[in-house]
Amino acid sequence: MNTDTKNAQLASSFLGLNAIMKELREKCPWDRKQTIHTLRSMTVEETYELTDAIMEDNWQGIREELGDLVLHIVFYATIAEEQGQFTLDDVLRGISDKLVKRHPHIYGDVKVQNEEDVKRNWEKIKLAEGKKSVLEGVPVSLPAVVKAIRIQEKARQTGFEWKNPEDVWEKVKEEMAELQEAVALQSPEKMEDEMGDVLFSLVNYARFLQVDAETALERTNRKFMTRFRKMEEMAAAIGRPLTDMSLEEMDAIWNEVKKMQTP
Repeated sequence: MNTDTKNAQLASSFLGLNAIMKELREKCPWDRKQTIHTLRSMTVEETYELTDAIMEDNWQGIREELGDLVLHIVFYATIAEEQGQFTLDDVLRGISDKLVKRHPHIYGDVKVQNEEDVKRNWEKIKLAEGKKSVLEGVPVSLPAVVKAIRIQEKARQTGFEWKNPEDVWEKVKEEMAELQEAVALQSPEKMEDEMGDVLFSLVNYARFLQVDAETALERTNRKFMTRFRKMEEMAAAIGRPLTDMSLEEMDAIWNEVKKMQTP
């Protein structure tokens, strides 16, 4: 299939989805009732379902979840058009124009050496567009670990960054010491504050190791859940629920599970 045929097929599929959405808004009681506010939580759920599929390298799942998200995009645009706010065409043209404007090294005469130059240039362009801070693009409702990563990445574009991983690790140790001081004082507010600093510095250290802290933590979450469920199964097999076991007994089963699951 040549490029022109693929493009025509893509355009046909997209227009077909748009037509279906308009028909559903007209004829389906449920679709007609939805607003941007009722869709919001469902969009968040669909996004997390996509991330689940990505974590599992489930390409079939990724395809399906991307379809759901595209549907939501068309849904929002349809509602906006009904209310005279903007159209789907406005959305597509807007993002296309933004991509061209923010990639002058592709569509202009700007020279870049690497991806870091691209990121720094991107932030400069955003500030020139009227942004008052490089941090304005960080969504308020992002999960805390993801938000920490984005904040640090954006701050980095201004040059506010440690030079090497060793310096960052020293900062981690400094924050951990301050946490222990807060623990000694038994100050809940101070402990929470210092714990936040420790977590933020660990996220920063992960960045320097080129490890995605969010992905790393989620992998550990899943690993723990898998091992804990296996531990529950093993306890049930001998007729003793975990709640009737001592910590030492549970720890012994946990170590067995770890041996079974370690390559």
